[in-house]
Amino acid sequence: MSSNKVLNPDNIPEHIAIIMDGNGRWAQQQGKNRVFGHKSGVSSVKSVVEGAVEIGVKNLTLYAFSSENWNRPKLEINALMQLLVNSINNETKTLNKNNIRLMAIGELSILPKNCYNTLTKAIKKTENNNRMNLILAISYSSRWELSSAIKKMIKDAMDKKFNIDDINEDLIQGYLTTADLPNPELLIRTSGEMRISNFLLWQIAYSELYFTKKNWPDFKKEDLIDAIADYQQRERRFGKTSEQIVNNG
Repeated sequence: MSSNKVLNPDNIPEHIAIIMDGNGRWAQQQGKNRVFGHKSGVSSVKSVVEGAVEIGVKNLTLYAFSSENWNRPKLEINALMQLLVNSINNETKTLNKNNIRLMAIGELSILPKNCYNTLTKAIKKTENNNRMNLILAISYSSRWELSSAIKKMIKDAMDKKFNIDDINEDLIQGYLTTADLPNPELLIRTSGEMRISNFLLWQIAYSELYFTKKNWPDFKKEDLIDAIADYQQRERRFGKTSEQIVNNG
């Protein structure tokens, strides 16, 4: 079913982040195992990426696998890693055709070797594309990211690369895995869960949050349009009053 929402082309989020939740529950509702749900969720990834490109989104970050997900049953983890490898192999040509750059954030070094190699090769093959950045958050958690950033900052401070008084928001931003990306204006989470789950905690300080009860395999480009339409109806104040926003134009 097509969305009947008409978007304002002058108010498209430059960066959208999505917590792709509900694959397992969706599969259970179908009487299938969790892996079936993850496989079915791939079609939603394709649909949403296609929709984001058509709409004009410049950066799309997908929470594919969290640091905490390593605690899941080994069978499910292995299936997820193989699914990731297969999806990247199948879609790299399409990414290049559509001028999409693949990027990844997270503790990538602990990924299985074949997964890491496939991912890094695809990132290399698409590095010159500039229509949209597709960022996969894999083996990622915000607490891991912030801990890593603090360690790097302490080392650089000890090496006299900056003074303690130089520490501000811009300096911290530069040590994050998303240092070269704008912060998301819109965060979407599927499945009806209303929490952030350790995802981009620094970056979403002023993001608009959109929660939908649809599980990820049922979320398509039409649903992305609905989410952006909802975002466009909101007033983003950044701590100011409505009157200040109106008067400043």
